Amino acid sequence: MSEFVHLQDLGQTSDKPLLNLTEPDLSPLPKAFTESLEPMWKPVSDNVRQSCECGLDDTCALNLPKPKSREEESELVERFINGLKKLFEANNNWTFLQPLLLTMEQCVGCQTCADACHVFEASGRAEIYRPTFRSEILRRAYFKHVKGGGLISRLQHGDIELNWPMIARLAELAYRCNLCRRCAQSCPMGADNGLVTRELRKLFSQEMGIAPKELHERGSMVQLAKGSSTGMTARTVRDNIEFIDEDISEKTGINVETPWDVEGADVLLIHNAGEILAWPENPGAFALILNAAGIKWTMSSEIAGYDSVNYGAWYDDAQFARVALHHVEAARRLKVKKIVIGECGHAHKALAVVGDRLLLGEHNIPRESSMTLLRDIVLSGKLDLDPTRNNFPITLHDPCNLVRLMGVVQPQREILRAIAPRFREMTPHGVDNYCCGGGSGFAIMSPNNFGDWRANISGRKKLEQIFNAFSDCLASEDPKYVCAPCSNCKGQIRDLFVYHEVWKRHHIGYGGLAELIVNAMRNVKPGFVDWEWH
Repeated sequence: MSEFVHLQDLGQTSDKPLLNLTEPDLSPLPKAFTESLEPMWKPVSDNVRQSCECGLDDTCALNLPKPKSREEESELVERFINGLKKLFEANNNWTFLQPLLLTMEQCVGCQTCADACHVFEASGRAEIYRPTFRSEILRRAYFKHVKGGGLISRLQHGDIELNWPMIARLAELAYRCNLCRRCAQSCPMGADNGLVTRELRKLFSQEMGIAPKELHERGSMVQLAKGSSTGMTARTVRDNIEFIDEDISEKTGINVETPWDVEGADVLLIHNAGEILAWPENPGAFALILNAAGIKWTMSSEIAGYDSVNYGAWYDDAQFARVALHHVEAARRLKVKKIVIGECGHAHKALAVVGDRLLLGEHNIPRESSMTLLRDIVLSGKLDLDPTRNNFPITLHDPCNLVRLMGVVQPQREILRAIAPRFREMTPHGVDNYCCGGGSGFAIMSPNNFGDWRANISGRKKLEQIFNAFSDCLASEDPKYVCAPCSNCKGQIRDLFVYHEVWKRHHIGYGGLAELIVNAMRNVKPGFVDWEWH
């Protein structure tokens, strides 16, 4: 590993990365995995290093162009400082100012948060990934440029010299945290270093136009223009769902038809549209279950009404608000009684938690997690279920936004206990879970060698948990199932499994929760869970 990195080292004008990790630096994986050669990431290309700011570590997420002159550097530094001041103004940050101030003022530097951070631990405790590292830069800048602190303040809180190399490295560092907020949960003072990371992203996006293309240009901008971050228009998504209905009907022997734009429906179901393209069996399973349970439900073909994602939750308040209003407008036009959010963790955060600060009055339409709706259906006895159809080892991945942020912990477990006789927990689990490593947008980000970084660092703890959960049957060729009721988490787990050849070597697959329910339905043809595609 590189030498210890101090805060001021981020201001070094050299292009040389501050951190170089090698395999021996990383936290060990279970023996069964390390018996074979572990892949490591490729270096960033010379062309990217010459044209972009890549001076932080061994990867590059932003492809941030280097300034062409000292004048441009100075202008960027000034824009950062102006944005910093707006971040602490009530009129410009009414959403998160209070918890941000608490974090700036109350952190005592006890480092309890460090032991809770999976990125810090997986990297072999690399200093720049310590949760307080980036927060301390913002804190010193806050006391110096916002509070106007002088000599006594610098002695008390520490000093910081902001230059462009430091700000560029800080921008990259804002994308080395999954925003899982496990650190915030562990803090005895209530400080939230995950929020600090998110607010840094907001500053860079709203004030400097710096954001990953996958989240902004190819994410929320496409969703606002087309209706979905996948680029699917209403016509396209309806064609895809029609195809899925036909496929599920043939596969299960039960006619499935998805209702569209039903005015006055009890439930407006909004999926992450990525499910429709990548895991079509999930929306198909939902349609079959809701129809079988007699739920009066609908999907919407209004713009953004058929895609629950809201990437603004990860990096930009303005983009967040624009997308959230589209979601609620779709529900208002149909006069539905409530919105039910499909298997997507960050959509839960956007609509059911952060949305509470935006969606007031007529926009405050009831929102519910699909976990509770599915739990109520399964326990109601409306479905004829045979748990022995799920007689294979199953473990549950807890999406951070569902469990730690919302407290939705038991409904998914009540379902699994009812339909999966060989269900076993990961350690730890529930609100103490570890992020999949794809949270905060990482699962859709793979520029340069960033996919290598999240496979080896941010996803490392989850991989270890999965191996440990199946330690009693790891060598068996019988299939094993990781239930991940979140589209974003499934994307990360898919990439983890491909990268480390998990299915090939250990026959561990993954999927959603709705699929397991349909797999247990007696009136469905056996074998709904398909292992062949892993």
